Amino acid sequence: MSSLFPVGPAGVAPIAALAAELAAADPSLPVLGPLAADSPHALAAELERCSRDCFDYSPVLVPLLRGRRADLVVRATRLAHVLLVAGACARNGVPLTLRGAGTGNYGQCVPLQGGVVLDLTGLKRLRELDDGSGVVEVEPGCSLAALDRQLAPRGRALRLAPSTYRSASVGGFIAGGSGGIGSIRWGFLRDPGNLLGVEVVTVEPEPRLLRLDASASQPLNHAYGTNGILTALRLPTCEAVAWQQLVVGFAHWGQALEAARGLGSTALELNALCLLEGVICRDLPWPAGCPAPEGEPRLLLLAAPAALEALPGWLRSQGGRMLWQAPQGEGRGLPLRELTWNHTTLHWRAQHPDWTYLQMLLPQPEDACLTALRRRWGDQLLWHLEAVRHQGSARLACLPLLRWQGPEALAALIEHCRELGAFVFNPHVLTVEDGGLGVIDADQVAAKAAHDPAGLLNPGKLRGWLERSG
Repeated sequence: MSSLFPVGPAGVAPIAALAAELAAADPSLPVLGPLAADSPHALAAELERCSRDCFDYSPVLVPLLRGRRADLVVRATRLAHVLLVAGACARNGVPLTLRGAGTGNYGQCVPLQGGVVLDLTGLKRLRELDDGSGVVEVEPGCSLAALDRQLAPRGRALRLAPSTYRSASVGGFIAGGSGGIGSIRWGFLRDPGNLLGVEVVTVEPEPRLLRLDASASQPLNHAYGTNGILTALRLPTCEAVAWQQLVVGFAHWGQALEAARGLGSTALELNALCLLEGVICRDLPWPAGCPAPEGEPRLLLLAAPAALEALPGWLRSQGGRMLWQAPQGEGRGLPLRELTWNHTTLHWRAQHPDWTYLQMLLPQPEDACLTALRRRWGDQLLWHLEAVRHQGSARLACLPLLRWQGPEALAALIEHCRELGAFVFNPHVLTVEDGGLGVIDADQVAAKAAHDPAGLLNPGKLRGWLERSG
Protein backbone atom coordinates (compact mmCIF):
# COMPACT_ATOMS: atom_id res chain seq x y z
CA MET A 1 0.00 0.00 0.00
CA SER A 2 1.10 3.55 -0.74
CA SER A 3 2.66 5.60 2.05
CA LEU A 4 -0.15 8.08 1.42
CA PHE A 5 -2.37 5.60 3.24
CA PRO A 6 -0.89 4.79 6.65
CA VAL A 7 -3.04 1.94 7.90
CA GLY A 8 -4.54 2.32 11.35
CA PRO A 9 -4.43 -0.10 14.28
CA ALA A 10 -6.59 -2.60 12.37
CA GLY A 11 -3.49 -3.57 10.38
CA VAL A 12 -2.70 -4.07 6.69
CA ALA A 13 -3.80 -7.69 6.34
CA PRO A 14 -7.31 -7.32 7.83
CA ILE A 15 -7.97 -4.17 5.75
CA ALA A 16 -6.83 -5.91 2.56
CA ALA A 17 -8.92 -8.98 3.37
CA LEU A 18 -11.95 -6.81 4.11
CA ALA A 19 -11.59 -4.84 0.88
CA ALA A 20 -11.26 -8.07 -1.11
CA GLU A 21 -14.30 -9.58 0.58
CA LEU A 22 -16.45 -6.52 -0.15
CA ALA A 23 -15.32 -6.41 -3.78
CA ALA A 24 -16.09 -10.10 -4.27
CA ALA A 25 -19.51 -9.88 -2.62
CA ASP A 26 -20.68 -6.77 -4.51
CA PRO A 27 -18.38 -5.25 -7.16
CA SER A 28 -20.75 -2.25 -7.45
CA LEU A 29 -20.41 -1.30 -3.77
CA PRO A 30 -18.85 2.19 -3.55
CA VAL A 31 -15.59 1.72 -1.63
CA LEU A 32 -12.87 4.36 -1.24
CA GLY A 33 -9.45 3.18 -0.20
CA PRO A 34 -5.93 2.22 -1.26
CA LEU A 35 -7.18 -0.47 -3.64
CA ALA A 36 -9.42 1.92 -5.59
CA ALA A 37 -8.39 3.07 -9.04
CA ASP A 38 -8.59 6.82 -8.44
CA SER A 39 -5.70 9.23 -7.91
CA PRO A 40 -3.95 8.48 -4.60
CA HIS A 41 -3.88 12.17 -3.70
CA ALA A 42 -7.59 12.59 -4.46
CA LEU A 43 -8.34 9.49 -2.42
CA ALA A 44 -6.29 10.74 0.51
CA ALA A 45 -8.25 14.01 0.51
CA GLU A 46 -11.58 12.19 0.33
CA LEU A 47 -10.64 9.77 3.10
CA GLU A 48 -9.68 12.77 5.22
CA ARG A 49 -12.96 14.55 4.47
CA CYS A 50 -15.05 11.50 5.36
CA SER A 51 -13.16 11.01 8.62
CA ARG A 52 -13.89 14.35 10.27
CA ASP A 53 -16.70 16.55 11.52
CA CYS A 54 -16.72 20.03 13.09
CA PHE A 55 -14.55 19.07 16.07
CA ASP A 56 -12.38 22.12 15.39
CA TYR A 57 -14.85 24.11 17.55
CA SER A 58 -12.81 22.65 20.41
CA PRO A 59 -9.11 23.45 20.82
CA VAL A 60 -8.93 20.41 23.13
CA LEU A 61 -10.20 17.99 20.50
CA VAL A 62 -8.14 19.30 17.58
CA PRO A 63 -4.80 17.76 18.64
CA LEU A 64 -6.54 14.55 19.72
CA LEU A 65 -8.40 14.04 16.44
CA ARG A 66 -6.24 15.68 13.80
CA GLY A 67 -4.89 13.03 11.43
CA ARG A 68 -7.27 10.29 12.51
CA ARG A 69 -8.48 8.72 9.29
CA ALA A 70 -10.35 5.72 7.94
CA ASP A 71 -8.57 3.09 5.88
CA LEU A 72 -11.71 2.54 3.81
CA VAL A 73 -14.88 4.53 3.27
CA VAL A 74 -17.98 2.65 2.13
CA ARG A 75 -21.07 4.49 0.90
CA ALA A 76 -24.16 2.40 1.54
CA THR A 77 -27.18 3.04 -0.66
CA ARG A 78 -29.36 0.15 0.52
CA LEU A 79 -29.85 -2.04 3.55
CA ALA A 80 -28.03 -4.98 1.93
CA HIS A 81 -24.85 -2.87 1.84
CA VAL A 82 -25.05 -2.26 5.59
CA LEU A 83 -25.48 -5.96 6.33
CA LEU A 84 -22.57 -6.81 4.04
CA VAL A 85 -20.19 -4.29 5.64
CA ALA A 86 -21.22 -5.17 9.21
CA GLY A 87 -20.56 -8.87 8.61
CA ALA A 88 -17.27 -8.30 6.82
CA CYS A 89 -15.97 -6.03 9.58
CA ALA A 90 -16.94 -8.57 12.23
CA ARG A 91 -15.32 -11.46 10.38
CA ASN A 92 -12.08 -9.52 9.83
CA GLY A 93 -11.95 -7.74 13.20
CA VAL A 94 -11.96 -4.27 11.57
CA PRO A 95 -13.29 -1.18 13.44
CA LEU A 96 -16.43 0.39 11.96
CA THR A 97 -17.43 4.02 12.41
CA LEU A 98 -20.79 5.34 11.20
CA ARG A 99 -21.21 8.68 9.44
CA GLY A 100 -24.10 10.90 8.47
CA ALA A 101 -23.63 14.44 7.19
CA GLY A 102 -20.69 15.10 9.52
CA THR A 103 -22.20 18.20 11.15
CA GLY A 104 -21.42 17.12 14.72
CA ASN A 105 -19.01 19.04 16.94
CA TYR A 106 -17.49 16.39 19.19
CA GLY A 107 -15.71 14.03 16.81
CA GLN A 108 -18.61 11.56 16.91
CA CYS A 109 -17.81 10.21 13.43
CA VAL A 110 -14.01 10.43 13.61
CA PRO A 111 -12.46 6.93 13.48
CA LEU A 112 -10.04 6.76 16.39
CA GLN A 113 -8.65 3.38 15.29
CA GLY A 114 -8.89 3.61 11.51
CA GLY A 115 -10.81 0.83 9.83
CA VAL A 116 -14.02 1.51 7.91
CA VAL A 117 -16.19 4.62 7.87
CA LEU A 118 -19.67 3.66 6.68
CA ASP A 119 -21.43 6.64 5.08
CA LEU A 120 -25.18 6.18 5.53
CA THR A 121 -26.38 9.29 3.68
CA GLY A 122 -27.41 7.11 0.73
CA LEU A 123 -30.13 5.48 2.87
CA LYS A 124 -32.67 8.29 2.74
CA ARG A 125 -36.13 6.88 2.03
CA LEU A 126 -39.22 7.98 3.89
CA ARG A 127 -40.63 4.52 4.50
CA GLU A 128 -43.92 5.36 6.16
CA LEU A 129 -46.05 8.21 7.49
CA ASP A 130 -49.11 7.27 9.52
CA ASP A 131 -51.70 9.99 8.87
CA GLY A 132 -53.62 9.05 11.99
CA SER A 133 -50.76 9.30 14.50
CA GLY A 134 -48.26 11.39 12.54
CA VAL A 135 -45.56 8.79 13.29
CA VAL A 136 -42.90 8.63 10.58
CA GLU A 137 -40.42 5.89 9.74
CA VAL A 138 -37.38 7.13 7.86
CA GLU A 139 -33.93 5.89 6.92
CA PRO A 140 -30.94 7.49 8.69
CA GLY A 141 -29.36 9.32 5.74
CA CYS A 142 -32.38 11.49 4.98
CA SER A 143 -31.63 15.13 5.76
CA LEU A 144 -33.92 16.80 8.28
CA ALA A 145 -34.88 19.48 5.77
CA ALA A 146 -35.69 16.89 3.09
CA LEU A 147 -37.84 14.97 5.56
CA ASP A 148 -39.73 18.13 6.52
CA ARG A 149 -40.39 18.88 2.84
CA GLN A 150 -41.97 15.44 2.49
CA LEU A 151 -44.03 15.93 5.64
CA ALA A 152 -45.32 19.40 4.70
CA PRO A 153 -47.99 18.31 2.15
CA ARG A 154 -49.51 16.13 4.89
CA GLY A 155 -49.60 19.05 7.35
CA ARG A 156 -46.88 17.58 9.59
CA ALA A 157 -43.42 18.70 10.71
CA LEU A 158 -40.48 17.49 12.76
CA ARG A 159 -40.63 18.24 16.46
CA LEU A 160 -36.92 18.84 16.99
CA ALA A 161 -34.08 19.97 14.75
CA PRO A 162 -30.55 21.31 15.22
CA SER A 163 -29.51 24.64 13.75
CA THR A 164 -27.76 22.52 11.07
CA TYR A 165 -31.26 21.49 9.91
CA ARG A 166 -30.55 22.09 6.22
CA SER A 167 -27.68 19.58 6.10
CA ALA A 168 -27.84 17.28 9.14
CA SER A 169 -29.16 13.74 8.70
CA VAL A 170 -31.91 12.16 10.79
CA GLY A 171 -29.69 9.31 11.95
CA GLY A 172 -26.80 11.61 12.80
CA PHE A 173 -29.09 13.87 14.83
CA ILE A 174 -30.45 10.96 16.87
CA ALA A 175 -27.02 9.35 17.34
CA GLY A 176 -25.05 12.51 18.07
CA GLY A 177 -27.44 15.37 18.81
CA SER A 178 -29.38 16.36 21.90
CA GLY A 179 -31.89 19.10 21.07
CA GLY A 180 -32.28 22.41 19.31
CA ILE A 181 -35.14 24.16 17.55
CA GLY A 182 -38.31 22.86 19.18
CA SER A 183 -36.67 22.05 22.54
CA ILE A 184 -38.69 24.85 24.12
CA ARG A 185 -41.79 22.70 23.39
CA TRP A 186 -40.53 19.11 23.24
CA GLY A 187 -37.43 19.02 25.45
CA PHE A 188 -34.40 16.92 24.48
CA LEU A 189 -34.03 13.92 22.19
CA ARG A 190 -33.54 11.53 25.08
CA ASP A 191 -36.80 12.58 26.74
CA PRO A 192 -39.32 9.71 26.55
CA GLY A 193 -41.53 10.02 23.48
CA ASN A 194 -39.06 11.69 21.11
CA LEU A 195 -37.76 8.36 19.70
CA LEU A 196 -40.39 5.69 19.18
CA GLY A 197 -38.33 2.88 17.71
CA VAL A 198 -35.40 1.93 15.52
CA GLU A 199 -34.30 -0.71 13.06
CA VAL A 200 -30.75 -1.75 13.86
CA VAL A 201 -28.10 -3.97 12.29
CA THR A 202 -25.74 -5.83 14.60
CA VAL A 203 -21.99 -6.15 13.98
CA GLU A 204 -21.50 -9.91 14.05
CA PRO A 205 -20.14 -12.45 11.55
CA GLU A 206 -23.78 -13.08 10.63
CA PRO A 207 -25.45 -9.70 11.27
CA ARG A 208 -28.99 -9.57 12.60
CA LEU A 209 -31.64 -7.04 11.56
CA LEU A 210 -33.62 -6.07 14.66
CA ARG A 211 -36.60 -3.82 15.28
CA LEU A 212 -36.63 -2.20 18.71
CA ASP A 213 -39.52 -0.42 20.41
CA ALA A 214 -39.26 2.92 22.19
CA SER A 215 -37.92 1.46 25.43
CA ALA A 216 -35.35 -0.81 23.78
CA SER A 217 -34.28 2.02 21.45
CA GLN A 218 -33.40 4.43 24.24
CA PRO A 219 -29.81 3.14 24.80
CA LEU A 220 -29.05 3.86 21.12
CA ASN A 221 -30.30 7.45 21.43
CA HIS A 222 -27.31 9.82 21.64
CA ALA A 223 -24.77 6.99 21.75
CA TYR A 224 -22.50 8.19 18.89
CA GLY A 225 -23.22 5.02 16.92
CA THR A 226 -21.29 2.91 19.40
CA ASN A 227 -23.91 0.23 20.06
CA GLY A 228 -25.74 -0.57 16.83
CA ILE A 229 -26.11 0.55 13.22
CA LEU A 230 -29.33 2.55 12.83
CA THR A 231 -30.98 1.76 9.49
CA ALA A 232 -34.42 3.24 10.21
CA LEU A 233 -35.95 5.45 12.88
CA ARG A 234 -39.53 5.92 14.05
CA LEU A 235 -40.24 9.47 15.16
CA PRO A 236 -43.29 11.44 16.26
CA THR A 237 -44.17 14.53 14.26
CA CYS A 238 -46.31 17.53 15.16
CA GLU A 239 -48.79 19.70 13.33
CA ALA A 240 -47.02 22.04 10.91
CA VAL A 241 -47.06 25.70 11.98
CA ALA A 242 -46.26 28.75 9.86
CA TRP A 243 -43.68 30.07 12.33
CA GLN A 244 -42.96 33.79 12.41
CA GLN A 245 -39.38 35.00 12.97
CA LEU A 246 -39.02 37.89 15.42
CA VAL A 247 -36.03 39.91 16.59
CA VAL A 248 -36.59 41.97 19.74
CA GLY A 249 -34.15 44.49 21.20
CA PHE A 250 -33.74 45.52 24.84
CA ALA A 251 -31.92 48.44 26.40
CA HIS A 252 -30.47 46.34 29.21
CA TRP A 253 -29.41 42.72 29.70
CA GLY A 254 -31.48 42.38 32.87
CA GLN A 255 -34.67 43.27 30.99
CA ALA A 256 -33.89 40.80 28.24
CA LEU A 257 -33.16 38.01 30.74
CA GLU A 258 -36.41 38.66 32.61
CA ALA A 259 -38.35 38.57 29.35
CA ALA A 260 -36.68 35.30 28.28
CA ARG A 261 -37.47 33.74 31.63
CA GLY A 262 -41.01 35.11 31.72
CA LEU A 263 -41.96 33.80 28.28
CA GLY A 264 -41.49 30.26 29.54
CA SER A 265 -44.46 30.66 31.88
CA THR A 266 -46.87 32.17 29.32
CA ALA A 267 -49.34 30.35 27.07
CA LEU A 268 -47.74 31.91 23.97
CA GLU A 269 -46.79 29.23 21.44
CA LEU A 270 -43.08 29.41 20.63
CA ASN A 271 -40.74 27.04 18.81
CA ALA A 272 -37.46 28.77 19.69
CA LEU A 273 -36.20 31.46 22.06
CA CYS A 274 -32.59 32.58 21.91
CA LEU A 275 -31.09 35.41 23.97
CA LEU A 276 -27.80 36.97 22.85
CA GLU A 277 -25.59 39.48 24.58
CA GLY A 278 -25.08 42.69 22.64
CA VAL A 279 -21.39 42.04 21.94
CA ILE A 280 -22.29 38.82 20.13
CA CYS A 281 -25.06 40.52 18.14
CA ARG A 282 -22.62 42.91 16.52
CA ASP A 283 -20.82 40.08 14.70
CA LEU A 284 -23.75 38.03 13.38
CA PRO A 285 -25.06 38.02 9.77
CA TRP A 286 -28.59 39.34 10.39
CA PRO A 287 -31.37 38.73 7.85
CA ALA A 288 -32.00 41.34 5.17
CA GLY A 289 -34.11 44.16 6.55
CA CYS A 290 -33.17 43.57 10.18
CA PRO A 291 -31.55 46.73 11.64
CA ALA A 292 -27.85 46.54 12.42
CA PRO A 293 -27.20 46.03 16.15
CA GLU A 294 -26.18 49.00 18.26
CA GLY A 295 -24.82 46.99 21.16
CA GLU A 296 -28.22 45.99 22.57
CA PRO A 297 -29.04 42.43 23.70
CA ARG A 298 -31.49 40.71 21.41
CA LEU A 299 -34.18 38.09 21.79
CA LEU A 300 -34.71 35.82 18.75
CA LEU A 301 -38.10 34.09 18.61
CA LEU A 302 -40.03 31.68 16.44
CA ALA A 303 -43.67 32.32 17.29
CA ALA A 304 -46.95 30.84 16.08
CA PRO A 305 -49.27 33.22 14.18
CA ALA A 306 -51.82 33.06 17.02
CA ALA A 307 -49.16 34.32 19.46
CA LEU A 308 -48.77 37.57 17.54
CA GLU A 309 -52.01 39.00 18.94
CA ALA A 310 -50.61 39.18 22.45
CA LEU A 311 -46.82 38.79 22.09
CA PRO A 312 -45.86 42.31 20.91
CA GLY A 313 -47.73 43.97 23.78
CA TRP A 314 -46.28 41.55 26.30
CA LEU A 315 -42.75 42.22 25.03
CA ARG A 316 -43.28 45.99 25.21
CA SER A 317 -44.37 45.61 28.83
CA GLN A 318 -40.99 43.97 29.50
CA GLY A 319 -39.02 46.76 27.83
CA GLY A 320 -38.68 45.02 24.46
CA ARG A 321 -38.72 46.76 21.09
CA MET A 322 -39.73 44.84 17.96
CA LEU A 323 -36.90 45.21 15.43
CA TRP A 324 -37.80 42.76 12.68
CA GLN A 325 -40.43 40.21 11.72
CA ALA A 326 -40.77 37.83 8.76
CA PRO A 327 -42.36 34.44 8.06
CA GLN A 328 -39.92 31.54 8.36
CA GLY A 329 -38.83 30.34 4.94
CA GLU A 330 -39.34 33.69 3.26
CA GLY A 331 -37.06 36.63 2.67
CA ARG A 332 -33.38 36.91 1.86
CA GLY A 333 -30.41 35.83 3.92
CA LEU A 334 -30.12 33.20 6.61
CA PRO A 335 -33.18 31.93 8.43
CA LEU A 336 -33.24 33.11 12.02
CA ARG A 337 -32.69 29.57 13.33
CA GLU A 338 -29.18 29.73 11.81
CA LEU A 339 -28.24 32.42 14.31
CA THR A 340 -29.15 30.17 17.26
CA TRP A 341 -27.76 27.12 19.05
CA ASN A 342 -24.33 26.18 17.69
CA HIS A 343 -24.70 28.36 14.61
CA THR A 344 -24.10 31.26 17.01
CA THR A 345 -20.75 29.67 17.83
CA LEU A 346 -20.05 29.04 14.14
CA HIS A 347 -20.60 32.68 13.13
CA TRP A 348 -18.66 34.06 16.10
CA ARG A 349 -15.67 31.78 15.51
CA ALA A 350 -15.57 32.75 11.84
CA GLN A 351 -14.37 36.16 13.03
CA HIS A 352 -12.84 35.18 16.37
CA PRO A 353 -11.08 31.81 15.87
CA ASP A 354 -9.39 32.05 19.28
CA TRP A 355 -12.77 31.58 20.98
CA THR A 356 -14.67 28.39 21.78
CA TYR A 357 -17.80 27.54 23.76
CA LEU A 358 -19.39 25.57 26.57
CA GLN A 359 -22.83 23.99 27.12
CA MET A 360 -24.80 23.89 30.35
CA LEU A 361 -28.24 23.97 31.92
CA LEU A 362 -28.47 26.91 34.29
CA PRO A 363 -29.74 26.63 37.87
CA GLN A 364 -32.88 28.55 38.79
CA PRO A 365 -33.03 31.46 39.34
CA GLU A 366 -30.36 32.09 36.73
CA ASP A 367 -29.22 35.55 37.84
CA ALA A 368 -26.96 34.46 40.69
CA CYS A 369 -25.05 31.96 38.54
CA LEU A 370 -24.61 34.37 35.62
CA THR A 371 -23.56 37.22 37.93
CA ALA A 372 -21.01 35.06 39.75
CA LEU A 373 -19.52 33.82 36.48
CA ARG A 374 -19.32 37.34 35.10
CA ARG A 375 -17.69 38.60 38.27
CA ARG A 376 -14.90 36.02 38.06
CA TRP A 377 -14.44 35.64 34.28
CA GLY A 378 -15.37 39.11 33.01
CA ASP A 379 -15.50 39.62 29.28
CA GLN A 380 -13.83 36.24 28.69
CA LEU A 381 -17.41 34.87 28.73
CA LEU A 382 -20.21 36.12 26.47
CA TRP A 383 -23.80 35.11 27.12
CA HIS A 384 -25.88 33.03 24.71
CA LEU A 385 -29.01 31.44 26.23
CA GLU A 386 -31.60 29.08 24.73
CA ALA A 387 -35.00 28.28 26.22
CA VAL A 388 -35.71 24.56 26.67
CA ARG A 389 -38.13 22.28 28.46
CA HIS A 390 -36.37 19.98 30.92
CA GLN A 391 -38.33 17.30 32.76
CA GLY A 392 -41.50 19.21 32.00
CA SER A 393 -40.30 22.60 33.28
CA ALA A 394 -39.24 25.72 31.40
CA ARG A 395 -35.48 26.22 31.77
CA LEU A 396 -32.65 28.22 30.21
CA ALA A 397 -29.69 26.44 28.65
CA CYS A 398 -26.48 28.40 28.21
CA LEU A 399 -23.99 28.07 25.35
CA PRO A 400 -21.55 30.80 26.37
CA LEU A 401 -18.77 31.85 24.07
CA LEU A 402 -15.41 31.86 25.83
CA ARG A 403 -11.99 33.10 24.96
CA TRP A 404 -9.56 30.19 24.84
CA GLN A 405 -6.97 30.51 27.59
CA GLY A 406 -5.81 26.91 27.78
CA PRO A 407 -7.05 23.62 29.27
CA GLU A 408 -6.38 24.63 32.87
CA ALA A 409 -8.61 27.71 32.58
CA LEU A 410 -11.30 25.61 30.89
CA ALA A 411 -11.21 23.05 33.71
CA ALA A 412 -11.43 25.83 36.31
CA LEU A 413 -14.41 27.39 34.52
CA ILE A 414 -16.25 24.06 34.31
CA GLU A 415 -15.63 23.42 38.00
CA HIS A 416 -16.88 26.91 38.86
CA CYS A 417 -20.06 26.37 36.82
CA ARG A 418 -20.73 23.10 38.63
CA GLU A 419 -20.12 24.68 42.03
CA LEU A 420 -22.81 27.24 41.14
CA GLY A 421 -25.33 24.49 40.38
CA ALA A 422 -25.12 24.34 36.58
CA PHE A 423 -25.22 21.01 34.74
CA VAL A 424 -22.28 21.16 32.32
CA PHE A 425 -22.36 19.19 29.06
CA ASN A 426 -18.71 19.33 28.11
CA PRO A 427 -18.11 19.62 24.33
CA HIS A 428 -14.34 19.22 24.76
CA VAL A 429 -14.25 15.45 25.45
CA LEU A 430 -14.32 12.31 23.31
CA THR A 431 -16.70 9.96 25.09
CA VAL A 432 -20.48 9.83 25.21
CA GLU A 433 -20.57 9.86 29.01
CA ASP A 434 -18.12 12.70 29.59
CA GLY A 435 -20.00 14.91 27.14
CA GLY A 436 -23.13 14.30 29.22
CA LEU A 437 -23.50 14.05 32.97
CA GLY A 438 -20.25 12.10 33.35
CA VAL A 439 -21.86 8.87 34.53
CA ILE A 440 -21.86 5.51 32.77
CA ASP A 441 -25.20 4.38 31.36
CA ALA A 442 -25.36 0.63 31.98
CA ASP A 443 -28.12 0.28 29.36
CA GLN A 444 -25.86 1.74 26.66
CA VAL A 445 -23.11 -0.71 27.59
CA ALA A 446 -25.55 -3.62 27.62
CA ALA A 447 -26.84 -2.63 24.18
CA LYS A 448 -23.27 -2.63 22.86
CA ALA A 449 -22.69 -6.09 24.28
CA ALA A 450 -25.86 -7.30 22.55
CA HIS A 451 -25.35 -5.61 19.17
CA ASP A 452 -21.55 -5.28 18.91
CA PRO A 453 -20.02 -8.03 21.04
CA ALA A 454 -16.48 -7.55 19.67
CA GLY A 455 -16.55 -3.82 20.41
CA LEU A 456 -15.87 -2.76 16.80
CA LEU A 457 -18.37 0.09 16.52
CA ASN A 458 -16.75 3.52 16.90
CA PRO A 459 -14.20 2.18 19.42
CA GLY A 460 -12.94 4.61 22.05
CA LYS A 461 -16.14 6.65 22.32
CA LEU A 462 -18.10 4.70 24.98
CA ARG A 463 -16.22 4.91 28.28
CA GLY A 464 -18.47 2.35 29.95
CA TRP A 465 -17.36 -0.23 27.41
CA LEU A 466 -13.70 0.63 27.82
CA GLU A 467 -13.90 0.27 31.59
CA ARG A 468 -15.91 -2.93 31.28
CA SER A 469 -13.34 -4.40 28.90
CA GLY A 470 -10.28 -3.01 30.63
